[in-house]
Amino acid sequence: MISVIVPVYNTETYLVRCLDSLTAQTYPNLEILLVDDASTDGSRTICEAYAAKDARLKLFHFPKNRGPSAARNEGIRRAKGELLSFVDADDHAEPDLLMKLYTALSEHKADVSICGADGIQIKDGAADTFSGKEAVRCLARGTPFNLVPWGKLYRADLVRSCPFDEHIFYSEDLLFLYQVFRRAKRVCYFPEPLYHYVNREDSQVHSGVSDRKCTALFVHDRVCRDAAIQFPDVLPDFQQIALDTNTRMAMAAMETELPRCRLFGYLRLLCKNTRRHISWKALVRCQEKKVAAASVILCVGEAPFYGIGHIYKYIKRWRGR
Repeated sequence: MISVIVPVYNTETYLVRCLDSLTAQTYPNLEILLVDDASTDGSRTICEAYAAKDARLKLFHFPKNRGPSAARNEGIRRAKGELLSFVDADDHAEPDLLMKLYTALSEHKADVSICGADGIQIKDGAADTFSGKEAVRCLARGTPFNLVPWGKLYRADLVRSCPFDEHIFYSEDLLFLYQVFRRAKRVCYFPEPLYHYVNREDSQVHSGVSDRKCTALFVHDRVCRDAAIQFPDVLPDFQQIALDTNTRMAMAAMETELPRCRLFGYLRLLCKNTRRHISWKALVRCQEKKVAAASVILCVGEAPFYGIGHIYKYIKRWRGR
């Protein structure tokens, strides 16, 4: 059996398409676990309607919002399948997603199988099979597969050995996959885009900065600390991920209407984290020159970043007129 875990939170606009794509899967032995994370829109009603007409769907409800990590962990605890897959409630899949992931997993005797996806920027590669350590290196370099848990099929015992950290609300995917690949013996990949990612403007990725979002800094620290010992050759790549996230959150903070003291508090936090992870090798790996430049400025201090960030904001507004 494959257990598909779907965390649901205020996605009523996209949920019907997602559930239609899952109930249409060609893989025969399937259960779909919907974990409603205290949605305040019509998501729960939609889930109840689907569960009432299809016995493969099981609905669980949190009385208060706990975040995607807790929702996924609840699905992992409830799952009866020997294999697990994750789907986000605002995304959808091709009907043969699970069948092809299962076929690849079986043929390559892998612990994780991964397919391609559209709607997300990624450096694609050819179909291949990797050891767990090689998969960690692929994760660090962002190729050929993405840094998120969806679009993949896992052996359930592997996932249960490294559940999501429920204290992390942003970049929890990177920490989860790092731990999974470290324990995996074999990971297979094929580039066929069977998973369709929806890049929502109102998603957390595009939101401003918050205390929850800053939990990503703990992910950077944990992954880089371990990689420095276990995978020193790709430590700069993981550091580059930290720099990229920090600078994007810092600019998001500048774009958000925050009290000056609160804004500087976030910038100070991001500045300290950047100093922990900046290195020449990491800067060289930044794909965008502006990310490298912003990382250096942020490393110097929150006041210089604030000043230059304001100038950059005004130039953007002027050019947009």
